[in-house]
Order: sequence, then structure tokens, then C-alpha cells
Amino acid sequence: MAMDNRSGSIFGLVNPSYGASDPGMNVPLTSNPGLSQLSPYLNFDPAYLQTTQPEFIALEGASQKRGRFELAFSQIGGSCLLGAGLGGAQGLYGGIQETALAGHTGKIRRTQLLNYLMKRGSASANTLGVIAFMYSGLGCLLYYARGSHEDEINTVGAATMTGLLYKSTAGMRKCAMGGLIGLGISAAYIAFSSRDKLKDQYTHRF
Repeated sequence: MAMDNRSGSIFGLVNPSYGASDPGMNVPLTSNPGLSQLSPYLNFDPAYLQTTQPEFIALEGASQKRGRFELAFSQIGGSCLLGAGLGGAQGLYGGIQETALAGHTGKIRRTQLLNYLMKRGSASANTLGVIAFMYSGLGCLLYYARGSHEDEINTVGAATMTGLLYKSTAGMRKCAMGGLIGLGISAAYIAFSSRDKLKDQYTHRF
């Protein structure tokens, strides 16, 4: 038996005049042929909704992206994890070679491998963590010293000063080398992250 049969349907028991022939049920799915669909539940045209507005509303005067201070925590933590992973892999590789040359086997070899892994991993994590801490701190200082202005100058300046400061106790030559390494890494990072903008500028100029 059809559900829209008024005499036998469940809805017919409640309201005998309720059925498919009820004018209130004949709500068009489109406002006009070829236009957007109407909501069958709320009976409104979604075309009237403004879809060009931003998806998220930021507070007035607030930055739309995270600043140097907010990024510092993830940078330091990520650097420590990266150092632990790289150092651990290096220590494991070196430990396998050293224990093989020494002729260690069984439990002694496993203990030596763990020692190599933990020692190299912790040392690398400490080194990269300190460098990331210095870079983040100097970047924050440059950011606030320049009136809360963020651009590539802060990145290059913080990386260069980090290299200089990290090697400042090893002599002038190594200090200068550290600064050049920081400058080169920051320049390469900016060139990679801003490649689309640089490409557009080059295209418009030529």
C-alpha cells in the first residue's frame, strides 16, 4: 500500500488531508530553473547567503598568523626531536661498526648499541635545541625592536646572529664561519619558501 494513501497510511490516521497531493508538500526544489537549489527543510534560497566573506573572523588589531613567540615553542621542540632522531641514527650506525670491530656479541653488544644511540641522540638533540632557542630568542628581539614588524630581514638577521653567537667562543674565524652558515641557511630557506612570490616579481619585471 502506498505511503501517500490517506486512508491507509500512518500520516492519514493523524491528519486525513495530509498527503502527496497536499499543496504544502509541493515545495519547489529550485527558485527558478537553472538557479541554485532551495533548502527543502528551511525553504530559503542559499544563493542569498554571502559566500565571499572570510571563513574566520579575527579580532581587531590581532595578527592573522602566529608570531615569532608562538612559533618558538614548536621550533625548539621540533629541533630537539630532529636532533634526537638524526643523532640516534648516527649513533646506531657507528655503534654497529664499533661493536662489530670489537667482536661484541649478545647482551654486551645490545648494551653498547643502546649506549651509542642514547649518547649521540641526546648530544644532537641538545645542540639543535640550543641553536633553535637562540634563533627564536633573537628573532623575537628583532621582531619587537622593529615595532612588531615581521619580514625576511628578521629571519636572516636572527639566523646570522645565531651562527655568530654559537661559535663566538671558538675564535674569530669559526665565529665568522658560523655567521656565514646561518646566513646561507636562512637565505636558502627564504628562497624556497618565497619562490612563488619571487617568480611573480621576476615575471612582472621582465
